[in-house]
Amino acid sequence: MNRNQVLPQVELSSDPSALRKVDFCAPQSYKGEGFLEITALPRLAEEASAIESGDGFQWQVDTHFLDSPGSEHRQILHLGLKGCIRVVCQRCLQDCQLDVSEVRQFVMVANEDEADAYPMEDDQQEPLVASQHFDLLELIEDEILLSLPLIPKHPEGACEAHSSSFGSPDEASDQTEKPQTPFNILKNIKKNSLKE
Repeated sequence: MNRNQVLPQVELSSDPSALRKVDFCAPQSYKGEGFLEITALPRLAEEASAIESGDGFQWQVDTHFLDSPGSEHRQILHLGLKGCIRVVCQRCLQDCQLDVSEVRQFVMVANEDEADAYPMEDDQQEPLVASQHFDLLELIEDEILLSLPLIPKHPEGACEAHSSSFGSPDEASDQTEKPQTPFNILKNIKKNSLKE
């Protein structure tokens, strides 16, 4: 590609189905933004404890070609995500709204071998294999899922632990007096079965 050549920039549609087939092999850059409701992202919808009107994610995509001397030009993809999802807090077992705000950068490569050979120390950008039918919607959903915490919780001090997490207060005081050993557990099981 000639350094002075100006590539066309294509505006991405905000329609989710149009994001399923983006041609990242074409000599053109992309720009677009839109809003995705959680219902348009089935794997993410499975993680949600409740879905209310307006729940979803604003996305923004911008690509450009990086022409570095001595190597072939590569397309760089910037992805911005901002939104919220409702999940169950693992501390209080109530609904909890998680706000997500992510900015990621990727470099498009020709094949899996190039992706595997891409320097691991470059944590600024991750390699993606370009294709004529690249599923940008799937990438957006993947990045949202990866940004969710493994154990979702309200911010510290915003809720109290649910009683089922620790049993009843009487049980808790018993446990502090004598530690639960395998023999104590067996004794309790036997005691409970005799009561029945």
